[in-house]
Formats: sequence, C-alpha cells, structure tokens
Amino acid sequence: MSRNRIEIRLEQLKEKKEKAFITYLTAGLPDMEKTKAIIKAQAAAGTDIVEIGVPFSDPIADGPVIQQASYESILGGTNIHKCFATVEELRAEGCTLPMIFMLYYNTICHYGVESFVKKCRETGVDGLIIPDLPMEEQEELKGYLEGQDETILIQLVSPVSKQRVPEIVKDARGFIYCVSSMGVTGQSGSFHREILNYLVDVKAKSPIPVMMGFGITQASDTAPMKDSIDGAIVGTHFINLLREHDFSPEAAAEYCSTFKMELRELS
Repeated sequence: MSRNRIEIRLEQLKEKKEKAFITYLTAGLPDMEKTKAIIKAQAAAGTDIVEIGVPFSDPIADGPVIQQASYESILGGTNIHKCFATVEELRAEGCTLPMIFMLYYNTICHYGVESFVKKCRETGVDGLIIPDLPMEEQEELKGYLEGQDETILIQLVSPVSKQRVPEIVKDARGFIYCVSSMGVTGQSGSFHREILNYLVDVKAKSPIPVMMGFGITQASDTAPMKDSIDGAIVGTHFINLLREHDFSPEAAAEYCSTFKMELRELS
C-alpha cells in the first residue's frame, strides 16, 4: 500500500521524532481568497496538516465558535463546490500541505457519495473527517475510498468509544483523532486523569499516530500527555485568533510558527 500526503508527512515527523501540528479553519471565513491566503501562510510557517471545515447548517459536533463561523460562512455563499475549487487552486499554485475536509455526511450524500470521492481525488483532498458518520455506517463511503490512496477517512474516538477502540483503529489510516472531552469542540483545555488514561489506552491499541484535539490553545497544553499522543489539533482557538487579527495571514503564520517550535521543544 502506498501512502498519501497525510501519511507521508506523519512518517517524516516520526523519523525526526517530532509531533504533528494540525489546525482547523472554516472555509470561506471571511471569504475564500482569505482562506487560501491563510492556508498558504500556515504551510510556510510549518503547519503539518490543515483541516478545512466545510460549513453546514447544523454542525452538531461543534461548539459555539465554530457554529458561528459556519453560519457566517454560509451567509457569505460558501458551499462544497467552492471548497473543492479552493483546494484545486491551492494545488495548482504548488501547495503540497496535506489538506483534510471536515464535514457532515449530509453534504456528501447530497453531492452523491461516489461523485464526492471522485472529486476529492481530482482536486487533491487528502482526507475526510466526518463527525456524524459512525463506524457502523461507513461501508458505502469506504467502498468508494478503497483501492486508492489519494483520499483517506480519518477515524474519531472519544472517551465513550473506549470499548470499541480496537475495532475503530483496526483498519484506520492516517491518524486517530482523539476527542478529549465528552462534549462538543472548543471546551475547556483542562485535562483530567480519566482523559489521560483514555489517551494511554488509545495509544496502546492504535497502529497509527494518535492526535489530540478539542480544547488546545497552546503547545504547553499537550505537555501532560506528550507520551501518549503524536500531535495536537487546534480549532476553536485558531478561529478566535483569526477573528482577533482580522483574519491576517501574517498573524496565522506567527501563531503556527510559535506553536510548532514549542511543540518541537516538548517532543
């Protein structure tokens, strides 16, 4: 089996004994051109992977910050077609940063599952994170993803998935996205003993890298669990930071560069 851009990047980090830094931003906030500029700035600043949130009218797994971002983006006219076009343009302009679509399954169904997967391959979408698609309902999508390496499905686990972790990670690709709390994204960054135990358990069972998300604002937040994760994902805080700096690509680059440097020191 060959490797796609996500897996290649993670293998390179493993060889250097570095942890991955992954960010999330909502596509089209404030517009698609700014989204492109922010992604390019992050790539230059050393961000390893970027999650591009495809806005949806009912983002049930997201907290208020990302819900509001999604709402504003939709009002601005963002849709899946524009998201695909943006990735395609970035690839045409030489951007090799691994890019993941984070979206809800309704969007994929409306587009057409087979057509959606085909479009992901054509435009350069490396991975998919679908928070409302449980393991038991992934068969159709996986059927279209199998036999190719351009686009892979990233699996999520949470503390309530503990008994199912071995089954979830068995055929997973890329990385395992660990939800650190029982609630939605963007909650407190304080980590309890149960969370640490849960991460240790997932790490012990996963054959691929384990990423920690939901609540991280700075690299030091990962220190208590640095031996149990392979990287950090920052979403809500990154959206807030972009707002505070009027969606400045330079501010995004500065934050990402600093986070990556501090994360490297923790490794």
